Amino acid sequence: MALYIHRPLSFLNYKIGFLNICFKKYSICSLLRNPELGSEIEIKGWIANIRKQKHNIFIDVKDGSTSEQVQVIVSSDLNVNTKELSAGSSIITSGSIVKSPKGNIEILAKKIKLISKCSTEEGYPFAPRKEYSPEYIRQYLHLRTKTNHFASLLRVRNSAVLAFHSAFQDEGVINVHTPILTSNDCEGAGETFKVIPDNEHLLKSMAKSGVHVDEIFFNKKSYLTVSAQFHLEALANGLGSVYTFGPTFRAENSKSRFHLAEFYMIEVEIAFLEELKPLLNFVERLLKKVTNNLLDNNISDIVSCQGINRTEFEWLEKDFVILSFDEALNILNCNASQFKKLANAQNGFNKEHEIFLVKYLGNIPTFIIDWPRHLKPFYMKECKNDSKVLAFDLLAPDVGEIVGGGLREDDFQKLEEKLPKEGVLEWYLDFRKFGGISTGGFGLGFERYLQTILKIDNIKDTIPFPRWPHNCSL
Repeated sequence: MALYIHRPLSFLNYKIGFLNICFKKYSICSLLRNPELGSEIEIKGWIANIRKQKHNIFIDVKDGSTSEQVQVIVSSDLNVNTKELSAGSSIITSGSIVKSPKGNIEILAKKIKLISKCSTEEGYPFAPRKEYSPEYIRQYLHLRTKTNHFASLLRVRNSAVLAFHSAFQDEGVINVHTPILTSNDCEGAGETFKVIPDNEHLLKSMAKSGVHVDEIFFNKKSYLTVSAQFHLEALANGLGSVYTFGPTFRAENSKSRFHLAEFYMIEVEIAFLEELKPLLNFVERLLKKVTNNLLDNNISDIVSCQGINRTEFEWLEKDFVILSFDEALNILNCNASQFKKLANAQNGFNKEHEIFLVKYLGNIPTFIIDWPRHLKPFYMKECKNDSKVLAFDLLAPDVGEIVGGGLREDDFQKLEEKLPKEGVLEWYLDFRKFGGISTGGFGLGFERYLQTILKIDNIKDTIPFPRWPHNCSL
């Protein structure tokens, strides 16, 4: 028999209060946001700078919660061993909150405890008050958060993740988890990473006569996902509009400033979508909402990251440009002297063409729609009486394509004819047989979005541990 113990509400309140007291964290961010002058506080962090004077030592401390620092005033009466304190050292300091003559919040230290020393003489690669190139900093992936620039980038990245999730909830789009391991190459470009167990004993124990090693574990070839779109379509046909936000993998032999082997994609599938324009409106609304959120709540980190401010975001007040593929091609052909390689209808546009188009149109994000059928995947819906499909790319300033999507073919016979012949996507036709609906969606490259809003030159500097050909450090 189950035994139930009833406790008074006062006991529950006591327990909740006790937990809050035990686990409350004093961060520099919360201190500067709501300082209680005269109260005692303990701060844990790293020394950003230290200045020694006759009667006082001034220590600038950062803790990662904000781009701002707090100054700790250490009186010589405390007998602190300053020889052990240096920029980069981790410390715990306790004292009272005071306000300086200039109105800045400071801590009048009563105790300083050194957690761990840090010295360039022992190999620490970053000297205080010295600027380093992104290429240099990239050599020390495990230490990049020590730099103000990269710490700011990761705080903006965190806020952007939350802002996207919030925006989708406001739009009534449901978050779902789609698999990283998959048996399909959604994009059909052959840029997949194959997955097999790295255990010879296991492979031998599972081996079957005539079965290739690639198919032993899952009974078919399996890959790291290049796109969640097919899974999202399956979920949208029953759940309604859905999205996922997760890692994506492309085995593309490129070391360019726009490509990674592992990156994050926001992929969306909108249910009951009959026309392309509402999808374009959704994308524009989403990007403006998230970007405005970041400007309202993370402007100090945005400025710290690249020294940019709100004046860089005039496009937020303007409608995104919409061009057909043919219109875009005509603009490029009229400016052919600007390019190393000419654009054409057979091969589409390269990165140089994309960046030029946005700049030509006033640095306003630009949708390119109505693409030739052969330039887009088989599942894109055909335009009526045309050789084009209802697909789009969104081009952003300085980066080029950051979003790609379109409407999905919902004609069963047309889709059956286009379906790859390998026989791994028969289930994809079921959507059109059993209560099928029209859907449309897109994939947004999260790191390229960060490149755009923060004006980061190299995509490798938008993610904590970048992976690219010949580099999988840590």
